[in-house]
Amino acid sequence: MENNTEMTEFILVGLTDDPNLQIPLFILFSLIYIITLVGNLGMIELILLDSRLHTPMYFFLSNLSLVDFGYSSAVTPKVMAQFHTGDKIISYNGCATQFFFFAGFITVENFLLAIMAYDRHAAVCKPLHYTTTMTTGVCTRMVICAYLCGFLNASIHTGNIFSLSFCRSNVVDHFFCDAPPLLTLSSSDNHICEIVIVFAVGTCILFSVLVILVSYLFVFLTILGMRSSEGRQKAFSTCTSHFTAVSIFYGTSIFMYLQPSSSHSMGTDKLASVFYAIFIPMLNPLIYSLRNKEVKNAFRRLWTRKIFL
Repeated sequence: MENNTEMTEFILVGLTDDPNLQIPLFILFSLIYIITLVGNLGMIELILLDSRLHTPMYFFLSNLSLVDFGYSSAVTPKVMAQFHTGDKIISYNGCATQFFFFAGFITVENFLLAIMAYDRHAAVCKPLHYTTTMTTGVCTRMVICAYLCGFLNASIHTGNIFSLSFCRSNVVDHFFCDAPPLLTLSSSDNHICEIVIVFAVGTCILFSVLVILVSYLFVFLTILGMRSSEGRQKAFSTCTSHFTAVSIFYGTSIFMYLQPSSSHSMGTDKLASVFYAIFIPMLNPLIYSLRNKEVKNAFRRLWTRKIFL
C-alpha cells in the first residue's frame, strides 16, 4: 500500500462543472467575499475607534468578526479561483493547511458564541455586578482559552485525517478540504478517526450549547420578571442578534458533523457547507449591525467625523 506522503495533490470537484454557471458564480462569490471582508473588518475597526463600544460585549463581537474573516478567507478565495481559472488542484500541504485553519476558526467561533451568551446572562441577570464579573482580565482569558481550544481541536483532527492513506483516489468530492469528503476518500480504516471527530465535535458543541441554553434560560426568566416593558424590550434587543447568529451556526454545524460519513450525501453537504463556510461569515456582521442601535449610532458618529474632517 502506498504511503500517504506520496500523495502530493488533491483535485477538488467543486460546486458545478456547468461552464454557463462559472462566471455568474464567480461574480456571486466575489460579492459575498467583499461583503464579508468589509463587514467583518469594518466591525473590528468601528469597535476599535469608538470608545463607547469598548465593553465586553463588543470585545467579544470584534473577535467573532476576526474569526469569521479567518475561516471565510480559508475557503472562499480558493472557491473563487475554481470558478475564475478552472484550477481545482490543491496541494497536499495546502489541503491540510486549509482544513487546519477552517477547523480552528470555526471551533473558536463555537466557543465565542458560548462566551457571548454568558456575557448576556451576566449583563441581564446581574447588572449591578456586571463590571466586576466581566473585567478586562476575565474577558481576555476567556477569549485566549477559546483560541487555544479551537486550534488544539483543529490540530488533533488535522493530524488524524492526514495520517490516513489516500492511495485510492485524490479526487475530493467537495469545493474545499473538509473532514467528511476526505474521510470518504481515504483507503485506510477511518473508524477511529470518525469516532474522534464525532466525540470531539460533539463535546465542543454540547458544552457550548449547554452554556448558551442555561444562560438564556436565566435571561428569559429574568426578563419575564421585569415590571417595566421598556426594560424588557431593551433586554430582549441585546440578546436577539446573538440568538439569531447562534441558531444559524449550530443548525448547520450539527447537520454536517454529528452524523457518520456513511449517512452523508455530498450534494446536500455541499449546499450546507456553502451556507456555513461562506454565507454565515457574511451574515454575522449584518445581523449585529442591522439589529443593534449602538453599532448603528457608532457608525453614524464615525461617518460624521470623517465627513467634517
